[in-house]
Amino acid sequence: MATFAVAVTASSYVPAYTRALSREVAMRRWNGWGDEEDREELGAELLAFLREHIGPGRPREDLSLAQALAAVPPPRLPTSTRFSQDSELRLRHARGQSFADYLALRSGDPGPLAEAVALPGTHEETAEALAEAGRLGAIVIAYGGGTSVAGQLQVPRGERPVLNISLARMNRLLGIDERAQLARFGAGTPGPQIEAQLRGYRALLGHFPQSYRHSTLGGWVMTRASGQQSLRYGSIGQLFEGGRLITPGGELSFGGTPAAGSGPDLRELLLGSQGRLGLLTEVSVRIRGLPEHEDFHAVFFPDWENALEAARSIAQAELPLSMLRLSNELETETRMRRSGHAQSIKWLQRYLGMRGVGGGQCMMLFGASGSLAGVRRMRREALALAKRWQGVHVGKLIGQSWRKNRFRSPLLRNALWEQGYAADCVASTVNWPAATGLMRAVERAAREALAAMGERVHVCTHLSQVGRQGCSLCTSLVWPLQAEREADLALWQRLRLATAEATHAHGGSLSHQQAPAPGGDEFGLRLLRAAAAALDPGQMMNPGKLF
Repeated sequence: MATFAVAVTASSYVPAYTRALSREVAMRRWNGWGDEEDREELGAELLAFLREHIGPGRPREDLSLAQALAAVPPPRLPTSTRFSQDSELRLRHARGQSFADYLALRSGDPGPLAEAVALPGTHEETAEALAEAGRLGAIVIAYGGGTSVAGQLQVPRGERPVLNISLARMNRLLGIDERAQLARFGAGTPGPQIEAQLRGYRALLGHFPQSYRHSTLGGWVMTRASGQQSLRYGSIGQLFEGGRLITPGGELSFGGTPAAGSGPDLRELLLGSQGRLGLLTEVSVRIRGLPEHEDFHAVFFPDWENALEAARSIAQAELPLSMLRLSNELETETRMRRSGHAQSIKWLQRYLGMRGVGGGQCMMLFGASGSLAGVRRMRREALALAKRWQGVHVGKLIGQSWRKNRFRSPLLRNALWEQGYAADCVASTVNWPAATGLMRAVERAAREALAAMGERVHVCTHLSQVGRQGCSLCTSLVWPLQAEREADLALWQRLRLATAEATHAHGGSLSHQQAPAPGGDEFGLRLLRAAAAALDPGQMMNPGKLF
């Protein structure tokens, strides 16, 4: 690892688990996204829009936290100085944020729980907790921010005991090398605390996934995450410099130099491994100075074809923008309905109509970060390319509003549920020539899958990431809740299967919550299994996940 100019000592191990619960965990919703005080309203216009498109919602009564706690089974292991058996702590670590997780928690039936939860505060305490789990013959599930949408936090059924090791207390800056622009953090540090602690050094990491407020640095590495401004700052794979990994087979430290000169890069093995290989306790990342200026702009296009070509042209021109997001026709209309500013939208539509942008319009947002002169240059070049494809610039107001509220979008799932609707998304990547065909096929597959079950679905898509070769598509799905949890689960599984088949049939690759096992074939899986066998010979680390 690099030699850091500043070293910060992590807090000592304090086995006061009930106090840790109230401080670190209890502020979060136990059965939904965000904190207890977080609220997002749908708005009357958006609610009417949904009712028109897919029918009225069917609200269901949730089980309360008290009811869920009353059903928590007693632990099967003896008490321990390193693990807490507090019922609420166990319940709050039982699930992530996939639709199946969300449905289970809302129904008050999370399924199997871990026998106990550890909250270590240092690398050494984490090693002690893992060693104790090994002596107990337990399976270990690492827990970061609890925002996983891949299902890897779900506790498996079986005779073997399961223990959670939460990294929530490992949440601080451990050191910074300002000349090398490297910073080292505890792996449990959530996004806002990363940026807050770097700001004192006039630096930033610049990784802003939609889960930014609650997800953690270690979780980003373990899921190979991309952020909303990865176009400028890079994905976590580009920002990840090294770290410390505790495995049942031993400890690894890697990174410390700009690039490896020989042999495979072990960082690549860890990226996206979803906690299957070990516990990442410390992470070293590549940081940079705070930008002098930052702007976000909105451009409207008369149709999807022109909008997509503009996005491709801007991406292939390699303008150093920080982000580019493109909404298709229905997502653009949905965003306008959601804004809650009917009069302003009316004037906007009047202006766009005068400029030749009417029905079927698509909205692009782009951001530029850097020096004031650089931001102005990027804006001119991006708008010139957009204009070639009939794009109409409407200024910064919509873009700045998106920037202010961009991490609140996941809260819509809570608001939709309360109105009787379910929500999920499908993420995929595709090369530019196949982007439109894939998008239309996925949306059509979702509509047909639910039509076969007598339901309608609101389905719309945006480009979340762009590159020279292709783009990432995120398709949002909203449908009325069913009468029973089992029916909701069956409907969701049907949606997943239909959209996955459409993605593969049209040249795309699934990502996020629908990602298949990596490796592509049996030989690739054998390589992954061999790595896991070397680091985790007893299959302690979340067996059955990833592959």
